[in-house]
Amino acid sequence: MSKRDYYEILGVEKNAGAQEIKSAYRKLAQKFHPDRNPGDKEAEEKFKEGAEAYAVLSDTEKRARYDRFGHQGVSGAGGGGGFDPTIFADFSDILGDFFGMGGGGRRPGGASRGADLRYDLTLAFEEAAFGTETVLRIPRLEACETCTGTGSAGGKAPTTCSACRGQGQVRFSQGFFTVARTCPQCRGEGRVVTDPCKSCQGEGRVERERSISVKIPAGVDTGARLRLSGEGEHGRAGGPPGDLYVVVQVRPHLRFRRDGSTVLSRAVISFPQAVLGANIDVETLHGTAPLEIPPGTPHGRDFRLRSQGIDRLGGSGRGDHVVTVEVEVPNPRNLSEEEVTLLRRLAEIGGKPVKEERGVFDKVKNLFG
Repeated sequence: MSKRDYYEILGVEKNAGAQEIKSAYRKLAQKFHPDRNPGDKEAEEKFKEGAEAYAVLSDTEKRARYDRFGHQGVSGAGGGGGFDPTIFADFSDILGDFFGMGGGGRRPGGASRGADLRYDLTLAFEEAAFGTETVLRIPRLEACETCTGTGSAGGKAPTTCSACRGQGQVRFSQGFFTVARTCPQCRGEGRVVTDPCKSCQGEGRVERERSISVKIPAGVDTGARLRLSGEGEHGRAGGPPGDLYVVVQVRPHLRFRRDGSTVLSRAVISFPQAVLGANIDVETLHGTAPLEIPPGTPHGRDFRLRSQGIDRLGGSGRGDHVVTVEVEVPNPRNLSEEEVTLLRRLAEIGGKPVKEERGVFDKVKNLFG
């Protein structure tokens, strides 16, 4: 039996962003979760199908392989192999409202901590080096303003669930053991809304997009995680909000590389400069800096410019800038006849004469021309 397209399963376009995919999976999981559909095998299969689709599309590498090769590209790697528990690595409580897992768990009376969120932020090399301030647009679940998060219309208080008597769990015997599971009637809240709020359909929360200003400190690098406390999703029934984690990715620079707080670059010098020495200017993050090339400098030598690198996180000073010099070998077709003659004379003086041959200059020109 052929497998359905993962984008079709979640109901999103192929260019959908991470937040859109997460939101689509949340809605699907809420609709088909086994606790909401006890004994419904079809709903259980759709829940598993959605979890498999999310396991692939929420992972950048798996999604890229799937986009290129289809189901064969992710077979045995989280897709095609059923439910992948690693999908909750960054959003541990995406289904915490049903499982009671992650985000601090459920509080008495149905309150639970909101989900933590992740935002992948790409910075330019200079922005990471010097720090910056940016505005993030974050879709998240927030307490419904109409019902103030209760899910009940007109301020009417929810009633105690008759199935679990307000405990949020039901227990049943299985052999010698007593097993507890989330109450399917109240979904673990211990309360039932008899007159749902029309703005949130009784959920108590609605999805909104918020603009959040974030200050990025100088010196961050790829993989850095910034935690914004309380900027995640709002909790249910008055529970505390989760946190927002901003994960940094730094774009490569055309001329610079970095090793921690040290900036690396290269400078090209001529053969005469390497032999006789020279004073040159090199580009750094902080502007142009003078560099003295001593006589006899070999190809590949490193020169260190103190405190011309990147600020260290925590204010512990600034790194250095290391310049690697490369001795340029001129292209023969760019040499004049006089330059070729001088090179031949230099070789003779050094005791390593080149091959004497009439028309060598013309042959060099023809060879590379």
